[in-house]
Amino acid sequence: MPARWLNRPLAGPADHAVCRRSIRGGSKTFSAASLFLPKRLRDAAFPLYAFCRLSDDMVDEEGGSTAAVAHLRERLDRVYRGQPANAAVDRAFADVVARYGLPRALPEALIDGLEWDVAGVRCETLSDLYAYATRVAGTVGAMMAVLMGCHDPEAVARACDLGIAMQLTNVARDVGEDARNGRLYLPRSWLWSEGVDPDAWLARPDWTPAIGAAVERLLAAADELYRRADSGIGGLPASCRASIFAARHMYREIGEEVARRRFDSVSGRARVSGRRKLKLAGKAVSDALFVRQAKHALPPLDEAAYLVEAVASARPSILALSLDQPGRIASRILWVAELMVALEMREQVSG
Repeated sequence: MPARWLNRPLAGPADHAVCRRSIRGGSKTFSAASLFLPKRLRDAAFPLYAFCRLSDDMVDEEGGSTAAVAHLRERLDRVYRGQPANAAVDRAFADVVARYGLPRALPEALIDGLEWDVAGVRCETLSDLYAYATRVAGTVGAMMAVLMGCHDPEAVARACDLGIAMQLTNVARDVGEDARNGRLYLPRSWLWSEGVDPDAWLARPDWTPAIGAAVERLLAAADELYRRADSGIGGLPASCRASIFAARHMYREIGEEVARRRFDSVSGRARVSGRRKLKLAGKAVSDALFVRQAKHALPPLDEAAYLVEAVASARPSILALSLDQPGRIASRILWVAELMVALEMREQVSG
């Protein structure tokens, strides 16, 4: 990927403002977690997430057609040629690709996942769901690892684990909403084992203890991946760990809320309150201070191994490797602590 415009960015302040608005309006969990990222990384993460969101929205808005996917691939091709479409998100994402040497295999895999959705993905087994989640969410974890300067296979594998765990949480939360849109991501073999005909249930979706059992099983699989991911956060730049822990804790809490609803994600949608997110943010700061990298590496999930290899084969970016400058880590931790105290005081006063 030629980086001839490293000092001559394609995107301007207005383009980055569009990316920020896209995420703050559509992903409150990421928006909250991003507060803990160093500014340089946050400025890169917003275009990345905005491009992912644009991709999803673009396929939905164009009727979920193969033509929409082809159009998206064309836009990605222009990004990697350094000639992005005349759109804010495309320009900002093209700058990120050039500056951080983002391997094309990662956003390409994301588009593959969207194409699977267009074709009507059927997850017969948990492995099928892992393969789908790898493409639509594990890719985001891998891309964030690249932005953080992490090309180590162990760290990237754990980043993929975290992205996949978050997607499993999304699936568990959205069972009813997805079903009403004609989509089913729960492993069909699990439903058959509970005595549920997947197609018959999809035609008339309602909550039953059997559906609850499948949701519970899915959240247990997500929890295992969250635990695997924890061991890799210690390998990330110190200034990035609190943000990743914040996202991890906030997403997992969605699953906890589903559990508190007796695993009923058909009748309603689980949500995490702002007060609870604040407490989880404080826990993220604490965890970031004491986390240690695991001594014994775990292999990546088979379904995500190709993403790990793509990142390991790419050349690390000088920009990404210079995130932790002397004195910055301590000042950021202090800033976050002050923020927590200030928000807590505001809550007490307003209460």
